[in-house]
Amino acid sequence: MYCGSVLEKRYNEEEQKAIPYCGTCGEFRFPVFSTAVVMIIQNAKQDRHLMIRQFGDHRYYLVSGYVDQGETAEEAVKREVMEEVGLITEKIQYLTSCYYEESNTLMLNYLVTAKEDPVHINSEVDDSAWIAVGLVEKTEKHPLAEYLLNKYFHS
Repeated sequence: MYCGSVLEKRYNEEEQKAIPYCGTCGEFRFPVFSTAVVMIIQNAKQDRHLMIRQFGDHRYYLVSGYVDQGETAEEAVKREVMEEVGLITEKIQYLTSCYYEESNTLMLNYLVTAKEDPVHINSEVDDSAWIAVGLVEKTEKHPLAEYLLNKYFHS
């Protein structure tokens, strides 16, 4: 249990950097953040990517979701793809990670191949669309989606 005191940055010799420190408890408190998975979902032919719109936003996003406690990242990938768009993943490939400051989240990014069955969106998703690879850059996207798509398909 933590005391709730205000933390101050203090240099930690072992870490070689400043870490939040509780003067009351006399202990360093390492930062806590959420972990999420973000998926570029492609069809078996690898010529189309699935994008979704959510929360009344006009921009398209990649399917994503938080990793549940006790769950592996790969389990979260399969679960989120099934929950949000009703597709079965056939292949999962880890791409990279990035820290998303806006939500204090470590984003684990994957390339997923899924059956291009009819998409069955859940209540969290407003719309979905399979977009041809050549048209992806013409679609208005969320900055993180744009970064990943450009990094892996236009570099």
